[in-house]
Amino acid sequence: MIGLAVALTSTLILAQPPTAPNPGGWAALTPEQRATLLEAARPGAPLDRRLLDVSARFLGTPYVASPLGEGSGVDPDPTFRMDAVDCLTFVEETLALSLAREDGEVPTLLERIRYASTPVYEDRNHLMEAQWLPNNLRKGFLEDVTRRYGGEDTVQVRKVLTARTWTSRSSQELKLPKERQPTGTFSLDIIPLERVMAHARKVRSGTILVVVRDDLPLKATRITHLGFVVQKGKRTWLRHAARSGYLRVVDEDLETFLARNARYTKWKVTGVSLFEAHLPEEAGERAVVRSP
Repeated sequence: MIGLAVALTSTLILAQPPTAPNPGGWAALTPEQRATLLEAARPGAPLDRRLLDVSARFLGTPYVASPLGEGSGVDPDPTFRMDAVDCLTFVEETLALSLAREDGEVPTLLERIRYASTPVYEDRNHLMEAQWLPNNLRKGFLEDVTRRYGGEDTVQVRKVLTARTWTSRSSQELKLPKERQPTGTFSLDIIPLERVMAHARKVRSGTILVVVRDDLPLKATRITHLGFVVQKGKRTWLRHAARSGYLRVVDEDLETFLARNARYTKWKVTGVSLFEAHLPEEAGERAVVRSP
């Protein structure tokens, strides 16, 4: 999975002991055991509960940059694996496993989440603002709930992609043919970084949190990380696949995570956006992105 892995700037540092490898995690299960577990968990379980249960089984899973691909071609990594994740594939696989009514649906759902329409490298949702978010909003997998939680603190920002953007080294590393290089202005609601904790306790567990940075003209994205909000006890946590310091999926105190992000100066973190997962049949077709 080259996409987001190329665009991300990894700045995580160790702030607490890493989560121990999970002996009951997904990688330890046979396909038959996984199918039995998924099907047993379905009756009556709300989606937010399934998201928490599924994502918890990834705790301790090793972080590997770009672990998924198309099995051949530009990115020959496997199309599905559970022994390693990065921040995006952790979210994608959690969504697919949580939304599936049975194990056999997982590959199809993962494909629908990862690609605009056709499961080929050029049609993958590489860029968050221009592809991954709008395509999954349109398909009904996601709902933008940033303004619901941020209220009057919510502001709208933009990511601008131009022909010049695609001249940078990081953009060219995506290896997209010119006709498949998105350009345009893409709008995004965010809660400014300094106001996130004022609203954090209201955010439902299982909500996807994405980290948004300044718009740099030569960067193809300004979203550099994502994970799931988890409410535990009196604290709010971020369940995410972290690279530096952790190198695995962890639950990290959200306030600690945000405080570290606030210290980044080379590429400043602007705020976060929040998205709720939905079954497409329940959510229907949603608007893509607000007009700039």
